[in-house]
Amino acid sequence: MHLAIDSTETLFQRHSANPILTNKDWPYRINSVFNAGATLLDDGCTLLLCRVEDRRGLSHLCVARSVNGIDGWAIDPEPTLMPDPEKYPEELWGIEDPRITYVPELGKYAIAFTSFAKGGPGVSLALTKDFRSFERLGVIMSPDDKDAALLPYRIGGLWALIHRPMTPLGCHMWISYSPDLRHWGGHKVMMEARKGAWWDANKIGLCSPPIETSEGWLTLYHGVKNTASGSLYRIGLALFDLKSPDICLLRGDSWIFGPETEYERGGDVHDVVFPCGQTICPDRDTINIYYGAGDSCIALAQASLRSLLSWLQENGRPEGLDNNR
Repeated sequence: MHLAIDSTETLFQRHSANPILTNKDWPYRINSVFNAGATLLDDGCTLLLCRVEDRRGLSHLCVARSVNGIDGWAIDPEPTLMPDPEKYPEELWGIEDPRITYVPELGKYAIAFTSFAKGGPGVSLALTKDFRSFERLGVIMSPDDKDAALLPYRIGGLWALIHRPMTPLGCHMWISYSPDLRHWGGHKVMMEARKGAWWDANKIGLCSPPIETSEGWLTLYHGVKNTASGSLYRIGLALFDLKSPDICLLRGDSWIFGPETEYERGGDVHDVVFPCGQTICPDRDTINIYYGAGDSCIALAQASLRSLLSWLQENGRPEGLDNNR
């Protein structure tokens, strides 16, 4: 078994203002805010589409905007996107964990989110130009499925969606294809959860939408390890082929970011860091990673795109190379 020594402690820098958004910032009464999708608007402002859990335990989505992506957040005075179980019964128990992808062909943002009802969690999709009005496409991946994001353009003439179905055989990352965003097929496993004592042995899933680089789709993913005190959520790194994104070119063996601070190790759900969105700064290298901490607040970490790729080249290997997995 190969044991590598790496410098993961230098990859992510937590912002000194953390947590940057909590329930105390909200203009109406809520339980918690976390797991936000993120995008940069045309005016340079950062928009977060936040998962907000009310005091019933049901979630909706609410927009927060900031000029610098750190503070001075302007939060919508009421929920931006509410569950609509009369028209969409799959949203009976709430909508959660949005990932935002800007799609140039459509001139719209695609929001993949989890819709939750009696049948379990499924993947739903909505389109918007302005984060004020939304075109709901409804469920596109039936339960149990979540952790989804759309790639920004077609692959081989088809739209591509990364998602995580949950089956008795495991919780792995999959990719599926569609000609129209409504009918999906060509389902393939992208990357499997490892087995045994690995940090990502229980289940894995996509974090924020993949970042297109010259070397491939750079992807943050979460791994869940069951421990004596509960589940432990940490972040790993992988690289997928640009033209065939079901092919994993490199996968790091070790996790690169995990819960350490009080706001990450405490909260409603202990020991969770869970990014659903990021933005890339004008230098095209600095990444602002927005993550839910302890299922209770939103925090910010910064990383270098070049450093992440360099680390993966040094510490990653092609998927399936190690039979000990």
